[in-house]
Amino acid sequence: MTNGSQNATPANGDGLAVIARALISVSDKTGLVDLGRFLAGRGVEILSTGGSAKALQDAGIDVSEVSSHTGFPEIMGGRVKTLHPKIHGGLLGRRDLEEDQAAMAEHQIAPIDLLVVNLYPFEQTVAGGADFDSCIENIDIGGPALIRAAAKNHAHVAVVTDPADYDELISEMTAQDGNTTLALRKRLAAKAYARTAAYDSAIGRWFAGALAEAFPARISFAGTRKQVLRYGENPHQEAAFYLDGSERPGVGTAEQVQGKELSFNNLNDTDAAFELVAEFDRPAVAIIKHANPCGVATDDSIALAWDKALACDPVSAFGGIIAVNRPLQGAAAAKMAEIFSEVIIAPDADEEARRILAEKKNLRVLLTGAMPGPTAPGLTVRTLAGGLLVQSRDNLSRGAPDERVGELKVVTKRLPSKTEMADMVFAFTVAKHVKSNAIVYAKDRATVGIGAGQMSRIDSSRIAAWKASDAAKAAGESDSRTAGSAVASDAFFPFADGLIAAADAGATAVIQPGGSVRDEEVIAAADARDLAMVFTGHRHFRH
Repeated sequence: MTNGSQNATPANGDGLAVIARALISVSDKTGLVDLGRFLAGRGVEILSTGGSAKALQDAGIDVSEVSSHTGFPEIMGGRVKTLHPKIHGGLLGRRDLEEDQAAMAEHQIAPIDLLVVNLYPFEQTVAGGADFDSCIENIDIGGPALIRAAAKNHAHVAVVTDPADYDELISEMTAQDGNTTLALRKRLAAKAYARTAAYDSAIGRWFAGALAEAFPARISFAGTRKQVLRYGENPHQEAAFYLDGSERPGVGTAEQVQGKELSFNNLNDTDAAFELVAEFDRPAVAIIKHANPCGVATDDSIALAWDKALACDPVSAFGGIIAVNRPLQGAAAAKMAEIFSEVIIAPDADEEARRILAEKKNLRVLLTGAMPGPTAPGLTVRTLAGGLLVQSRDNLSRGAPDERVGELKVVTKRLPSKTEMADMVFAFTVAKHVKSNAIVYAKDRATVGIGAGQMSRIDSSRIAAWKASDAAKAAGESDSRTAGSAVASDAFFPFADGLIAAADAGATAVIQPGGSVRDEEVIAAADARDLAMVFTGHRHFRH
């Protein structure tokens, strides 16, 4: 083996740097043999370790073990193998600095021009539910150190951390007679630092979880880009969609089986719709417009639930997002295909449903394979000027009302009927997914009026009743649909006026958190109108 500065490979004036020696140590061996054959075919000396060396040798590729290169054996079960001056000096030595070259010559450090490393599968180990010790053993130490060293010296060294970049490396070396360009090395270095940052972020978040620290002194979030979007909320904004690695079923894990590219607003609204239907045990449909529901229902089938959800506000449903919590079948798909929608998301769809929806070429259809658990833990993050707001998910769910009714406190003289109780719990569950101030009227486990995002709660009550009345008139019905309904408020009524507005609309039962200094006034107003009212003891603000 040749050592010393005589084998240094300085970048030339065009930013080209030849690859004469490479170090390969990978956990993910996708494409490894093809890359090894290419490098060997160009006369590149390959250093390698452990399983990577064996895979290359088994393929008939000449490999020098790192231990023979350093003159030091792998020890501690492989924990210490590349943490050696001859490795890090070979990566960090600056080819255009005489002082570095003299040190390399004095200590017989051969330059390493290419590093190919991907890390121990820590994230996959955690996702697989491994125990604490197994997760610890899958924390890579040498790999991140090597990657950071090579990336820092990208003026002379190429670093590849993703098998998806092998083809670009091969193409460039072929086109540049064994060299890499500075532009490629910069891109690879940026990707390398992003990878180690995400890796350390995953470890930090996991360790905090293992210690039951919901909000550690330092917190970081990382994502993998899935898609660069055409634009953000508005055409003048740029946007991209990143996956956080949580594997929570939804828009991030879904397969898009047809339709146009998803937009920023499509993704945001589709997530809101799918999280809503995930609340319910019965077959459920939600129609979402601008992140607010305009119709939600449960029934014995998706087709029946669809009819009830659409009836709530068929005007707003046009161009909306449809979510269901059961595999979509042909009968329901045929009904949905009668109106224009942007997206349909479901856990699955049968052949007939797929055939029917395929006739709507621009309709985006997402299939997730599973439903997200509404009570699963997790964090939500919102940016502020100069900071982040981080909180736990609002994962308190009442989607299975028969199991949760005992937690409600009846505060009026009249007790709610079983039907009223079911509708109240349904309405309160929907209210959790409506922008505050939220008022939801429901009857027969279907929304009949929704008031969202108003500065005054009484305005939300009036808007919801007005929408219900308009829908009834459009359908040729003589009475408003809020007559005999249950009404839910996402937070307490600060005054009796909001409750009175609901009573005037025909509601007979009310569900709200309670906790206002005027609760007694509100309860008295309910009793005066023979309403049944329950307190939940918690609110569902959604800003």
